[in-house]
Amino acid sequence: MTRQTFIQGALILILAGMITRFLGFINRLVIARLMGEEGVGLYMMVLPTLFLMITLTQIGLPIAISKRIAEANAKNDKSEIKKIMIVSSFFILGTSIILTTLLIIASPIITNKFLTDSRTIFPLIAMVPIVPLIAFSSIIKGYFQGMHNMKPQSYALILEQIVRVVLVFIFLRLLLPLGIEYAAAGAMISLVIGELCSFLYLFYMFRKYNSLKGQGELLTNLLNSKKTMYRLFSIALPTTGSRLINSISSFIEPILVTQSLVIAGVATNLITKQYGELMGYVMPLLFLPTFITNSLSIVIVPSISETEAKGYRKKTHLRIQQAIRISLVSGALATIVLSLFPGPILTYMYGTDQASPFLSLMAPFFILLYIQTPLQASLQALDLAQAAMWNSLIGNIVKLSVVFLLASNPQFGMMGVAIGIVCGVILITLLHYATLKRAINFKLDIIDLMKFIILILITTVVGKNLYSYYIKTNTLLSFISSILLLFILYICLLYVLKIISRKELEQIPILKHLLK
Repeated sequence: MTRQTFIQGALILILAGMITRFLGFINRLVIARLMGEEGVGLYMMVLPTLFLMITLTQIGLPIAISKRIAEANAKNDKSEIKKIMIVSSFFILGTSIILTTLLIIASPIITNKFLTDSRTIFPLIAMVPIVPLIAFSSIIKGYFQGMHNMKPQSYALILEQIVRVVLVFIFLRLLLPLGIEYAAAGAMISLVIGELCSFLYLFYMFRKYNSLKGQGELLTNLLNSKKTMYRLFSIALPTTGSRLINSISSFIEPILVTQSLVIAGVATNLITKQYGELMGYVMPLLFLPTFITNSLSIVIVPSISETEAKGYRKKTHLRIQQAIRISLVSGALATIVLSLFPGPILTYMYGTDQASPFLSLMAPFFILLYIQTPLQASLQALDLAQAAMWNSLIGNIVKLSVVFLLASNPQFGMMGVAIGIVCGVILITLLHYATLKRAINFKLDIIDLMKFIILILITTVVGKNLYSYYIKTNTLLSFISSILLLFILYICLLYVLKIISRKELEQIPILKHLLK
C-alpha cells in the first residue's frame, strides 16, 4: 500500500479539499440562487440534526481507528488492525440501525416543536439514509489514515462532490415548482446519493487492499477483542463527547436563535431569512480555509501517534508547529480578504450583500478557528481527548449563553448570534493551546509569530488601498484584479519572510525538481 509523509499526505488532502470546496461552493451557489434565502434557511436548519445523528452513530470511532491503526502498523501488528476494523464495524452497524429508526419516529416532533417550521420535515426525512453511509465510510477512511495513505479518501471526496453538484441542479429544477420544502428535500437527496457513491468507492478500495475472510474468523476476532475495544473507546468516547457537544450545540443553536429573536420581536419569516444569510452565506465563506486545517488534522493524528509510540517527542513538537504554520498561512489571507471585501464577495457570489455586517465582524476573529482544528487533533493524538472535550463544553456553553443574552435584545438581534459564535471560537482555541502547553510544554515559535504579524500588517495595508481602487471603479474586473494582486503580494511575502521552509517545499513533487 502507498504511504505518504506528513507533508505529502497533507498536500494530497489539501488538493482534494480545494477541489471539493470549489465544487461545494458551486453546489451552495445553485442552492442559494434557485431556492433563495428562505429555502436555504430550511436546508440549514436541518443540517445540525444531521451532524448530531452522525456524531451519535460514529461514537468517535474514526479518530480512534486512525490513531490505533497507526500504532499497530508501527509495530507491524496485522492481527490488531483486523480486530480494530471488526469491532468498529459491528458497533457502527448497531448504532446506525437504532438511531436512524429513532430519527424517523421523532422527525414530526423535531420539526414542529423544536425547529418551529413544519416544512423542515421533508429535508429531514430525506437525509435519513446518509447517516449509516457516512458512518461506514468514516471507518474505512480511518483505516487508510492510520496506514498513512490519503489517496482513497481524497478521490472519494471529489467523487462525492461531483455527483452532488450534478444532481442538486437536476433535483431543484424538478422539485422547486412543488414548493421550497420539496426543493430542500431534493438538495438533501443529492447529498445522500453523493455519499453513496463515495462509500462504494471506498469499500472497493478497502477490499482491494484488505480482505476479511471467513465468518468464523470474524466471530473469533470479535470475541477476543476486549483489549482492542477498551483501547478504541478510551479515545472514541471523549472524542464523541467533544463532537457531541458541538453537535448538540449546533442542534440547539437554531432553536435558541429562533426563540431569542421571537423574544426580541422579530417575525418568523425574517428570522429564517437572516439565519439563512448568516449560516448559508457567511459561515461557508468563513469556513473556506478549513479544508486545509481539516486535512492537517486528519494527517496529524496518525503522525503524532506514531512519533509518540516511538518516543520521538521533538518530532511531535515539529509536527504541531508545521500544522499551525500551514493553517495560519492559509487562514491569514482568507481573513484579510473577507475582512476588506465583504460586500463585493457576497454580492458577486449570492447576488446580495445583506450579510456583509456579519462577515466584517466575524472574519478577523476566525483566524483562531483555523488553528483550532489541528490543536484539537494534536490533543486527541496525545491521548488528551478528554481535555479537548471539556474545552469544547466550556466554549459552547459560553457561545450559547452569549447568543441568548444578545439575540434576545432588540438592539443586537441576529448580530448577537454572530458575536456569540465568535466568542466560542476564541475561547475554545485558547483553551486547546493552554492544555497542549501544560501537557507537553508546547510553545508557539516567537520568530514565526512575528513573521506572521508582519505578513498580515503589510498585506492589510496594501489590501485597503486595493479596496479603495475597487470602490472607485466598482467593476468585476477591478475586483478580480485586486484580489489577484493581493494574492501575488501575499505569496511573495511568504517567500521573502521564509515562513515556509525549503525542506517542506521539496516534499512537493512539482517543486522538488525546480528547487534543485
